[in-house]
Amino acid sequence: MPKAVYETIYKDLKQKIETNVFAYQELLPSENTLIQMYHCSRNTLRRAVSLLVTDGYVQTIQGKGVRNLYQPIAQTAFTIGEIESFQESAVRNGHKPLTKVLLFTEFAIDEKQALHTGFPVGAEIYYIQRLHYLDGIPLILNHNYFSKDAVPGLSKEIAEHSIYQYLEQTLHMTIVNSKRIMTVEKMTQIDEKYLKMNAADYNCVAVVSSQTYNRDGVMFEYTQSRHRPDYFRFYDNAVRKSM
Repeated sequence: MPKAVYETIYKDLKQKIETNVFAYQELLPSENTLIQMYHCSRNTLRRAVSLLVTDGYVQTIQGKGVRNLYQPIAQTAFTIGEIESFQESAVRNGHKPLTKVLLFTEFAIDEKQALHTGFPVGAEIYYIQRLHYLDGIPLILNHNYFSKDAVPGLSKEIAEHSIYQYLEQTLHMTIVNSKRIMTVEKMTQIDEKYLKMNAADYNCVAVVSSQTYNRDGVMFEYTQSRHRPDYFRFYDNAVRKSM
């Protein structure tokens, strides 16, 4: 499905902001200039800018224009309101990502697994353990469950690169939404081993459990991400509603 024009403009403006084409705290080019640049309608441009406002990248100022609020951060941070891969987050923040596949196997979901993943009993699954590194530091241990029906052809090689790129560019899947639960859990021996955490310094990890759906309303993924607490960060941009 082709992307709407406003999404293309949004992504291009976002990339320019992240790469400092538009400097922090400066105003973006005027609305008329951007309309001419992108050969689009005023409503299309405003829709793209509204997404940047929601993301916390810019703020619209009446009578002045659109001000750049974006600042890169010192470590990777995932956005709460978006579905973003580890590689996308690392690149956005100017860091070098690396993913190692520790385990790649297939099985059918049993009753216990069905309770915590949301997949039905008997569903055929790819199960993957992946370790994500940022600038050479192991930060996240992922336990991924992908539906074989929804994600055919998944392989270890794909998992070492980018599963979401495979889903979107090869399978042409539209990823729509993800339900997330964030908890703090006791560190396991596996966490300690792969995340290189000293039990004397840490006794817990931050855990993000997510169920992710495509445009047909099908849950194709359940993932439990276990994060080193000293590097764990999720970012949100909260907007106060008018009373």
